[in-house]
Amino acid sequence: MELEVRHLRVLCAIADTGSLHKAARELGLAQPSLSTQLRRIERALGAQLFVRARTGCRPTPLGLAVLSRARPLVAEFAAIVTETRAAAARAAGGFRLRIGATASRAIPGWLRLLRARVPRIEPTLHMSVSANALLGMVAAGRLDMAFVHEVEGSPLRFPPGLSRRVLVEREPQFVTLAADHPAASRQVVSLAELAGDRWMVDSTVDGEWDALCRVLRAAGLNPEILHGDYLTAYSLAAIGEVVTISQPTAHPRPDCAIRPLEGDPIGVRLLLAARTDAELDDAYAGLEEAYWSVARDAPAYRQWLERVRTPDESGPPGGRGAGRRIVRGLPDTAAGPCRP
Repeated sequence: MELEVRHLRVLCAIADTGSLHKAARELGLAQPSLSTQLRRIERALGAQLFVRARTGCRPTPLGLAVLSRARPLVAEFAAIVTETRAAAARAAGGFRLRIGATASRAIPGWLRLLRARVPRIEPTLHMSVSANALLGMVAAGRLDMAFVHEVEGSPLRFPPGLSRRVLVEREPQFVTLAADHPAASRQVVSLAELAGDRWMVDSTVDGEWDALCRVLRAAGLNPEILHGDYLTAYSLAAIGEVVTISQPTAHPRPDCAIRPLEGDPIGVRLLLAARTDAELDDAYAGLEEAYWSVARDAPAYRQWLERVRTPDESGPPGGRGAGRRIVRGLPDTAAGPCRP
């Protein structure tokens, strides 16, 4: 067996995640297939590169030496692929932008704005619940950029060499509950008012389950938490079976209420990541415009933005500039991650 760049990517993914299961998810492989690849790589090199244990995988001393040589090779190959594809697209009279994203209502508007540009950009979209997997795909040259959210308290693993730009430094996460839930009559809901409810969150979303557990424990609550995708969660919330976390930009439904949580205990950072600052410069303005457009169109979020504006801010309530300034500690020129 001859080692190829894809094998080096496998080693880097296992080292970065510390887990065969997580590495397989980032690489889009089944775990048994990844385990088989690792055994073949180790046989080809004649040595064990990782120690497997219940707590995960950690590199052996020889594994660390191999990784120190593998990482720059993987990064350089990704750069070659990206630059060659961009040059070929320009020569053909167009540019195809490969975008990865976690869920956000800003994405459709962003894609429309990119397609309306001159010269035309034709975006393609790869969606994933795992922000870490998307960042790994950007670093490997399989995506040009990724719009992701980073859950507070669960930092993302940024591969070396990636550039990033913050869209929203801290976006508050709201709660979705049935329209006839007793707490739905309130403008802001406390966790104590939801003490008797079951929650549903998608545990495959990086950091989401842990964040909710931390917040509930801090409030002295220990409710039942179910795993489920968010489409299912919203449907169950509508009939009062569960409550669930939602992005503040979520589209309102007549059978659900979307409300801020008292004290905004759960927050995420919205980020755009690419391999170069130039790539970020090309796409960021459209993303920013699309995000604040959907923010203004979301009644609960618009009211939240108006409520937390500081007295010295100028401009119309809920306006784009005001929204960017009011997010905690956010400079007027910045803005960071989310989920619908």
